[in-house]
Amino acid sequence: MKAAERNKGIVEIHFRSPITFTLFFAGLFLVLFNYRFWHETVAAFWQGNLQDALFLFSLCILLLIFYAAVLLMVPGKRLMLTVTGLLFPIGAAASFSADSFGIAIDQEMIRSLVNANRGEATSMISPRLLLYTLGLGVLPLFLVGGTRMPSLPLRSHLRQRGMFLAAACTFAAIVMMAFPSRFSAFASDHKHLHYFSVPGAAVHGAIQFARSSIQGIGHDRPGDLAGAPRRIEKAAGAKPLLVFLVIGETARHANFQLGGYALHTNPRLSGTGNLLYFRNVESCGTSTVVSLPCMFSPLGRERFNVAKAQYDRNALDTLTKAGIHTEWRANNSGSRIFSERVRSFTYLDRGPAHLCNDESCFDELLLEGLEERIAGLAGDTVIAFHQMGSHGPAYFKRYPPAFEIFKPACKSNALDSCSLEEVRNAYDNTILYTDHVLARKIEILKKASRFDTALLYVSDHGESLGEKGVFLHGAPYPVAPDEQKRIPLIFWMSDGYAQRMKLDQACLQRQLPLRFSHDNIYHTLLGATETRSDAYRSGMDMLAPCRVEPQ
Repeated sequence: MKAAERNKGIVEIHFRSPITFTLFFAGLFLVLFNYRFWHETVAAFWQGNLQDALFLFSLCILLLIFYAAVLLMVPGKRLMLTVTGLLFPIGAAASFSADSFGIAIDQEMIRSLVNANRGEATSMISPRLLLYTLGLGVLPLFLVGGTRMPSLPLRSHLRQRGMFLAAACTFAAIVMMAFPSRFSAFASDHKHLHYFSVPGAAVHGAIQFARSSIQGIGHDRPGDLAGAPRRIEKAAGAKPLLVFLVIGETARHANFQLGGYALHTNPRLSGTGNLLYFRNVESCGTSTVVSLPCMFSPLGRERFNVAKAQYDRNALDTLTKAGIHTEWRANNSGSRIFSERVRSFTYLDRGPAHLCNDESCFDELLLEGLEERIAGLAGDTVIAFHQMGSHGPAYFKRYPPAFEIFKPACKSNALDSCSLEEVRNAYDNTILYTDHVLARKIEILKKASRFDTALLYVSDHGESLGEKGVFLHGAPYPVAPDEQKRIPLIFWMSDGYAQRMKLDQACLQRQLPLRFSHDNIYHTLLGATETRSDAYRSGMDMLAPCRVEPQ
């Protein structure tokens, strides 16, 4: 069978050389995948004069030759075609994320996608995603498949590529010297634009993800960062401790009534005594797979490495090693790498019909059988809960119908199909439901009079609700908006617990506006459970300044 017959029905595109091939497909990348990039770049640099137009044109040509140059570095015609083909589905995914939610694909976004469960993955499916996948990820593959290039001697290939790369470097130097202030601003003042350059930023993120994942290979046992933990000696006749550690999902400070939000999203907690709301807390990351292991690590955000986290002992390990019974109850994913060494109960989509929908279960499922479980406990205990919380984009599926108080609420996972008011209302309903679930947990703790009880609630990260055209979370941390990083943190205690820890209430009130972060969680949790370790730092314990330490 002749080649022409084998490819019948496929449009053939003949290129005279690899250079014209790479320039053509680099041009397609810039046109098809970079709407968000050009929209943001023009908004940042266009003020209506000729210099701005020339800069934007020069930037376009510079990116064109950069992508072409990168493709030219791929050896061999077949491998070049393969790499070019792979860039289309990658670019389609990155373009969908940028255009729909204003979120770029970086290594942590890729990590989140790799660790997503079925429910999280299906929640993102929409007609728009299918359109991007087909139109930008699949159909262009026929162009790649129809590509025809002449077979040139190796010397000719090297000469052509060398001449092109030399010309590209010369052009880059000229345009950068022609617009030094604008390129300086592009490099330093508008770093968020770099993450929207597709497919380059997505490929760079994939490489970083692969590199960080490889760093963890070779570890066969957990590293003990804390040493041998020890317990503070109890007073004679002291009750055992019972502490609830509640990890919220995607809850942002801006929408908590306790933090000054105008709407009544925390009606029950607002009337609860002995409750502290810390108003200036920042997350370790903008995704669950980073923030969860980070907040349980004693290393802090600057030293933390998510790829190595599963090989280092964390706060839960330290508590268990200290003799505290520790349990993990999960209605969410992303916690396996650091909770697998304690007793775990996973709920997710398993529960009675009135507590679940077609995608997930409501967080009240975590309370099923909880009081009976507590009745069987004897010693000091920490029960950790990983809630579904406000996980998007399908906010309307995170709460029972009875909690749809703020209306009209967005009933779609395609957030750009709803008004910003509808998106915010749906999200506020999730916070209202979280308020209800936390209040119920506090009620359960109040009933557990055999214990001195406390509850610590902190969200893993925040959420964007359309501010500056950005939705959801997962933005690269250096350029992430405050809405994705500023989170709620709540501490509640029983009267017996406050007396036992000798906590000064006036001092605690002075702590509330101070700046804290996930870096404080490890130390605060150990302090709250009368546990100490080599890694514990009283200066990082949020309650330590207001507590009289036993001698």
